[in-house]
Amino acid sequence: MVGRLDLDDLDFTAFGREPLAPAHLRCLRYMHDVEHHTTCYLRNLLNTRAHDDPEVTAFLTLWNFEEHWHGEALGQVLHHHGEVDGTTRVAAMRRRLGWRATLSPVAWLAFSSATKHFLAVHMTFGAINEWTTQAGYARLGSLSGHPVLRDLLRRIMRQEGRHIDYYRSRAAELLDGSRAAQRTTRLALRHLWQPVGAKVMPQPETTHLVRTLFDGPDGRAMAERVDRRIDQLPGLSGLGLVTGALDRQLRAA
Repeated sequence: MVGRLDLDDLDFTAFGREPLAPAHLRCLRYMHDVEHHTTCYLRNLLNTRAHDDPEVTAFLTLWNFEEHWHGEALGQVLHHHGEVDGTTRVAAMRRRLGWRATLSPVAWLAFSSATKHFLAVHMTFGAINEWTTQAGYARLGSLSGHPVLRDLLRRIMRQEGRHIDYYRSRAAELLDGSRAAQRTTRLALRHLWQPVGAKVMPQPETTHLVRTLFDGPDGRAMAERVDRRIDQLPGLSGLGLVTGALDRQLRAA
């Protein structure tokens, strides 16, 4: 069932009594900002070939709705740490992006116009981004050891799981049997894919998030698991996309 997260039974005041460690709160700020940036991604996508498919636009509308409430839920955690959250924080982020946010729809439109396989690329990127986001939530919940945060993130992850199902199935459908779609998507992934939020968040914040959540044996195992899922999509085996990004972020740290 699509909808706003049910948070009525969560005791957010617990964060006042048992706050998150600074490193984990910093990751949560990143997640809050990126979830709230989903509206801007939707704006960009509706300027592309994705707009031609009414099923895709229906999915994107519901996806955006749920992602907005994920940001609001994470904002509750920030609020109970005495931090700025919600519209005030999001407005500051958008001002910081400046001309990049203004021009990004043009770049998306140009890419969409350049290839008839844009939808395959988009669905594949969506699946990978949702896989890595879900992995990040799982890692933060585990590392924090905070029962309320773990519960909240599990609820978000369940909704992200439905998003994954759609993105993955459409990506597989569009890639299957089309060598051209597979070549275009592989090329786009190799040259354009970055960890979720990397294009809109400051580089030190992306590096901190990746290093905190995915460094060490358990984190790398999670990254390798996502790579194995990518390998199962038609024509995309052997990219090593997520572990490669992890290694680059660790070198940058």
